[in-house]
Parts: sequence; structure tokens; C-alpha cells
Amino acid sequence: MPILLALALQTVPAAGTDFQTRMRQAKLAEGAAAGPDYQKKMWDRIGNATTDAYKACLASNTPADRSPFTLVANVGTDGHLTDIAVQPATPVANCMAGQFASWVLPAPPATPAPYPVEIDFSIKE
Repeated sequence: MPILLALALQTVPAAGTDFQTRMRQAKLAEGAAAGPDYQKKMWDRIGNATTDAYKACLASNTPADRSPFTLVANVGTDGHLTDIAVQPATPVANCMAGQFASWVLPAPPATPAPYPVEIDFSIKE
């Protein structure tokens, strides 16, 4: 029984799990067998909306801090995002977190649950 409990604890982030750990969990999920297919479905659904939201967040936070940031979140079985966090938590990053809070992603793979995602934002000029 302790082995099953240990496996379950590895797939579900604990409350208060640090940001770097959540990023690693998302990278592992992205690299797993179902990861590439899910990434494609996710970006097909939110790609344009993400670009539009990012532009709007930059415009609404003038002068905008254009420094890179990372967003992490958990995707529930219904596609709703929870536990959204950004680092560094600039006004633009917080704006994007707010945008993602209202979006619904495709239903994620069954494991890990909740399904972790991470998105790196940066402007290439």
C-alpha cells in the first residue's frame, strides 16, 4: 500500500508546491507519450486567443514590462484551469493569468491528474 500512495503523491502536486516543481511537472507531462498530442490540441484551441490577450495585456499596462515570464496551471478533467501562477508576477504576467482563468482547454490526458501545463512568454524583437 505505501507504494501506491507514493505513486499517487508523485502525480498530484501538493498544496504549496513551489513554482519550479510545478514547471518540472508540466515539462514531464509535455514530454510523456500523450503530451505532444495534447499540446497540439491546446494550441489549436488557444493559440490566437493567447496572442490577442498578450497584446491586450501589454497595451493595458503602459508602460508595459516586457520581461519574460512563465505561467503554470493545472487542467481539470473538464478543461478548466486552476492554481494559475506566474513568475515573475509583473502586471503583464498577472493580466495573462487573469485571461487564462476564464478559458477552457481541451480535456487533458487522464494522467497525471490534475494535468499540469506551463507556458513561457517572451517578446522577440
